[in-house]
Order: sequence, then structure tokens, then C-alpha cells
Amino acid sequence: MEWLNVFMVCNKEQHARDEKRWSSLMAAAQQGNEAKYRELLVEVSDAINHYLLSRLGRHHFIEDCVQDSLIAIHQARHTFDTTRLFRPWLFAIVRHKAIDTLRKQKTYHKALELKLNQQDVYGSNGGLSPDDDISQGQLVAALSPVHREAITLTKIVGLTTSEAASQLSISESALKVRVHRAIGQLKKLLEKESV
Repeated sequence: MEWLNVFMVCNKEQHARDEKRWSSLMAAAQQGNEAKYRELLVEVSDAINHYLLSRLGRHHFIEDCVQDSLIAIHQARHTFDTTRLFRPWLFAIVRHKAIDTLRKQKTYHKALELKLNQQDVYGSNGGLSPDDDISQGQLVAALSPVHREAITLTKIVGLTTSEAASQLSISESALKVRVHRAIGQLKKLLEKESV
């Protein structure tokens, strides 16, 4: 267990160094320093790749998600407030891009079908047809952003409630409430579709 404590301390120290460096690089980039901006994008590219691999595993779409994240960072770079922390800003963008990427994947629809069937969301109707896969994505898209993110992280990505709550910076109880409400909303949406 001592090695775990050493790892945790080293990891926190690395995060602190990254935070300071990346904030500085972004501040310089916002003032027009292209070299510092390129340096920042190279460094965060590696961090984003590691983040996605550690949470989603090795999939063919990870590189696309990294690129989409870098584009989103580029488009939103003016929104970074240099008085705030960089890492939460960065990984909020990455999380949203990861969710968008998962939605685009056929595996997302299959995982949603399996997970939601296990929760008895579909009642006695059982499985879905291929056409229902499409409407299923529309149903999740119809959820409020907080409910959509909660159900995606827990039921699609497969994070534990503790991990998902940490990612969203909320308590586990609040996350469980969001997931429960999201499932309730999905039930109502499915009932409307069956009428």
C-alpha cells in the first residue's frame, strides 16, 4: 500500500506542475504567442489521450476524440479565465467531447440498450429493433444536460458512482438522484413513443 501512497503524491505533484505550466501557456496563447500555444496543444494532447484511454480503453475512436477535443479547446480558448484552474476547464471540454464521440458510435447504442434493459426501462417490451437504436439516441439527447451526462457516465461509459460524481464535481448522492431521474425521464419518453 505504500507504493500507492507514493504514486498518489507523485500524481498530485505532476497535476500541480501541469496546472501551473498549462495555465501559463494558455495565458501566453491568449495574448497571441503561437509557439506557446502549439506547445500547450502538444502537451494536452498527450494528457487527453491518456485520460481517454484510462477511462474508455483502447478503441478505434479515441484518436478522433482527442482531435475533436483539441478543436473544441481551440474554439473555446478565449473562454479560459486565467484566474481559474486550467485542468477543470480542459477536462470539462474533453468529457463533453468524449460523450459526443460515444454517441456517434454504434457500440454506444448497443451499450445503452443493454444497460437500460437491465434497469427495466423498457418494461415488458423487451429488446429493441435496429430502428429503435436511432430513436434511443434521440431519447438520450432529449434529456436535460445534467441528466444526460449522469446517465452517460454511469450507464454508458461505465464509471462507478464515485468516479462519475468526482468527474462532475458533485456528491455521490446527487449523482444517484440524477441517474434515477434520467431513467424516469427515459421511461416517460419511451411510453410517449409507444402510444
